[in-house]
Formats: sequence, C-alpha cells, structure tokens
Amino acid sequence: MTTGLVKPRPGRVRLAASLAALVAVVLVLGGGAYLLGIGPWQSRFVEYPMPESLAMPVAIAAAPDGTIWFTMDLAKAMGRVRNGRLERLPTADGNVEPVGLGAAADGSAWYTNNGARGISHMSPLGEIASFPLDTPIVRLGRLTVAPDGAVWFAEGTGYSITRLKDGAITRHVFESPRGDPYGVAVAPDGVVWATLRSGDQLLRIAPEGDDMKVVDVPRQSAVPTDIAVGKDGAIWFIESRDSRIARFKDGKFDEFPVPGDNPLLSGLVVTPDDAVWFGMLRTGSLGRLRDGRIETFKLPREGARPYTLAADRDGNVWYADITGTVGMLQARYARK
Repeated sequence: MTTGLVKPRPGRVRLAASLAALVAVVLVLGGGAYLLGIGPWQSRFVEYPMPESLAMPVAIAAAPDGTIWFTMDLAKAMGRVRNGRLERLPTADGNVEPVGLGAAADGSAWYTNNGARGISHMSPLGEIASFPLDTPIVRLGRLTVAPDGAVWFAEGTGYSITRLKDGAITRHVFESPRGDPYGVAVAPDGVVWATLRSGDQLLRIAPEGDDMKVVDVPRQSAVPTDIAVGKDGAIWFIESRDSRIARFKDGKFDEFPVPGDNPLLSGLVVTPDDAVWFGMLRTGSLGRLRDGRIETFKLPREGARPYTLAADRDGNVWYADITGTVGMLQARYARK
C-alpha cells in the first residue's frame, strides 16, 4: 500500500489512496484507511471503517493475490480490500451470520450463505454463483478452500463436514452423539480437520473422505471452536470455555492458557513464521502464541471486537471487527 504525505491528526493519519479503475459491479465503500498506534509515522495498525453505521464485518480471508475478502451480516454485499481501497460488491440477498469464508487461488471468494440456504461463490469481478443445500433449514459454520480447489464447510444441520467440488456436494456425516461442527481446516497433506463443539472432539477426514476418525480433546466442556494447521502439521484450535489455545501433534495434546478474565477467544490463524494468532473479543485485542509464550496487542479503538483473523502473503495480520471495522496489524510489528 502506498502512503501519501498528508497533515496528520493526533494519533492517526489518513492514508492517501490511489484511484483505481474499478469494474461496474464494484461500489467504493470509503476512500482510504487510517493508521493508528504509536504515532503518525510509526503506526502499527491500519484500519478501514465501514461507512454504513450498521455494517458488521464477520468473516475475513486473504487471497494469494493480496486481496482481503470479508462478509457482512445482514448486508446485501460482500466486502473487499484491494490495493489499499475498501470496496463493496453487491449481492442479491442479505446474508445472515455469514461466519464461513475462504479465498481461492484465483482470487475469488467462497462463503456460507444462510439466507440462500447454501454456499456462494464470488469471482474477482463480482459475479455470483450459488450452490443450495437440500435441507429446508441451513446452519453453517466455518469454511475453507483446499489446495485442490475443494470447498469444505461445517454443516450443523446435517451433522456433517461437507465438501463442494466441481459443483458436487458430498457430506461426511460423523457419529459423535452430540457433534455441533464449527471449525474446519485442511492440512498440507490434504487431511481435513474439524472441531465438534458440543462433543469436545476433533474430527479427522482422510483426503479422499473414505476414513473418518474422532479424537477426544483432553478437557471436558472445552468447547473447541476455530481450528488451523501449522506448516509443521500441528493442529491448533481454541478451547473457548477455558480460554485456552491447544495443539494436537503426533498424538499428543498441549494447552496454553490465555491470561485474563474470560477474554472470549474467537478467530485463529497460523502465520508463515509459525506464530498462532487469535482474537480476544472481550478485551479488544489480538493474541499471539509463539515459542510457548502468549503476548497481546491491544487494538487502537475502545470497544473493538475482533471476531475473525487472516494473514496475507506479506505477513500482515488482518481482523474483522464486528463493531464496524476491518483492520490489520502490519507485518513488521506482528513479527517482533
């Protein structure tokens, strides 16, 4: 992103955004962003406030081309940050609790669409294709895009971790007595991992889907939610009830308690340097677990609520703040 020379305000500086030619379907949301943090020239955070007072960013994902996609609750639109500009791409219907979002290799986005009772795809040009499910009610959790282009998502109404590939929907129904699938991630070897919140379990699905295994987490009533896979194959997940970050590797669990009085953890991403990042809703902070040590990064605005996280190709850590902002902690500060 290119920064222009402007008159600084105390504590924040408005970015000068370059004018880019946008396709007809794109409506620009609000010209630029704000740098917030230490001072005008050493700011840690870049934030993009939503111009509509009721707009609520929910899920966020980073595409390989540097585009940042995000969903908005009850809005007839998808959001995108591209070349330092915030954009609004209209949709035909208003989505409800769109917590699942994944970016594909071609820069497009896949997202859960409860309003349309299925999964939707938006191309970089804003073109939309929908893939409805065959149930009258749809309750969907997180979503991810695998290296082979398959879309995996948690389908609570179907007690399934479901795959959408080449237009075909395949359900992987598990046998947990309680279940409640929520988080989903794909490892480099193609293995799919998911969390079963009510079951206090992890679910492992072989690449071809022909073998499923349920793994009990070590703590009862842990309520595992978001999940991610590190480059070393470690499975990381949030234990939301106990405010812990847990790791499963080589058949062994490790747990890392997050300090504070119920910080309410949500959103999880592993960056290329193998740091684990998560949101802390109640304290308006980002957390980082690295080398067994947890550090927190307070967001610049009071009342911030970082609900989901993503890491882009440059190592910036992005967050969707449900109070009406999309922002990032710049890579040079995230790596310190």
